[in-house]
Amino acid sequence: MEGSEYRIRRFDPSEDLSSVVRLNRVFLPENYPSYFFVENHRRCPEGFLVAEAADGSIVGYIMCRVETKFTDDITLRMGHVLSVAVDRAHRRRGIGRGLMLEAERNLVEERGVDLMYLEVRVSNTPAISLYKKIGYEILGVIPMYYADGEDAYLMYKPTSRAATPDRIRRALGSRVRQVN
Repeated sequence: MEGSEYRIRRFDPSEDLSSVVRLNRVFLPENYPSYFFVENHRRCPEGFLVAEAADGSIVGYIMCRVETKFTDDITLRMGHVLSVAVDRAHRRRGIGRGLMLEAERNLVEERGVDLMYLEVRVSNTPAISLYKKIGYEILGVIPMYYADGEDAYLMYKPTSRAATPDRIRRALGSRVRQVN
């Protein structure tokens, strides 16, 4: 996917790792070691994308993995958005939206996921707004999810008919306190 100022492409650990680690450390309170990024890329390269600016700098990334959940009557393949970040100087240009939608497309087309889901800080209003605009819904709250004690919303987006509301609740609902 290409925008006028950036392009979205697959993560290349030999070229992009240091830039992604920097974005993670500078712009997110949850920091991961380098091997976490490398291992997630190894397991799910389709779900690990970067946004590259015209000057070649990496200004955003998304890292997802595919998980399987057995419900009473079906196995759901779920795309889990583990981390997404955009450089503050490049926000409000559609990069986060582009990363989210491209990763979703890749995981649906290449890995057959039935739904996408993520956790987001309840205080992160801009991200919650973006996720809702692209079709995510709040399933509930995960109390004290983050290391600093903040709660998270668990948000999801069905990507196939197999992801019925009942199956989604059975697959993910045990992790949350329901939202009224």
